[in-house]
Amino acid sequence: GTEMCRKCDSTIMKRFLLLLVMVACTATALAQRGALTIPRNLDQLTARAADIVRGTVISARVEKHPEFDSLNTVVVKLQVRETLKGQASGVFTFREYIWDIRDSKDAAGYRKGQDLLLMMIAPSQYGLSSPAGLEQGRFVISRDKNGREVAVNGRGNMKLFDGVSAQVAAKGIALSPRTSSLVQKHLKGPVELRDLTALIRELAQAGQ
Repeated sequence: GTEMCRKCDSTIMKRFLLLLVMVACTATALAQRGALTIPRNLDQLTARAADIVRGTVISARVEKHPEFDSLNTVVVKLQVRETLKGQASGVFTFREYIWDIRDSKDAAGYRKGQDLLLMMIAPSQYGLSSPAGLEQGRFVISRDKNGREVAVNGRGNMKLFDGVSAQVAAKGIALSPRTSSLVQKHLKGPVELRDLTALIRELAQAGQ
C-alpha cells in the first residue's frame, strides 16, 4: 500500500509539473502558426532579449523535452558570427517549445544553413527559450537585388519602429540622419542589416 501511494504521489507530481511547464510555455506557444502575439517594437524587443546574436543554423532537431515527454521541442544550434547583446560566442544552443504539430514537421521553420539574427529571451527554469516577441524577434537575413544584406522578421517588420523615435529621444540616443530616417519612415519590409544592427547596439548599450 505504501509503495502504491508513493507511485501515485509521483504520478500526481509529474502531472502537476507538466501543467506548470505548459503554463510557462503559453507565451512561446503563441508564436506558432496562425496565432496572435502582441506587437513589440525594436526597443521593447531589445530590452526583453538576454542574448542578441547573428549566426548560421548548424542544426535544428525536433525532440521531446528531457523531463516532460509530452512536450515537443526544437533544439537549435547556431554558429555565432556577431553578438549584439549578451556574451554568446561559438555555438549558441537553445530549446524552443513547439505547440502546433505542423511546426514539428519543419522544426518550427529553422533550417540548416539559415542566416539569422535572433533576439533570445533568457531560458526558463525548464530550459526553454524563444525569440523575444516570438516571430518578431527572429530575422532572416538575405541579400537584395543590389547585393546588400537585409533582414526581415516573421511579421515582415511591420510596426518594428513604431514609437522608437520617442523612446530613443528619452534615452538620449543621438541617431545618425540615416537611422533617424529609418525609424521615422519605415513601415514594413526588409531593412538593411547594418542599420538594424547599429540601432540594436545603441538600444542595448543605453539599456545597460
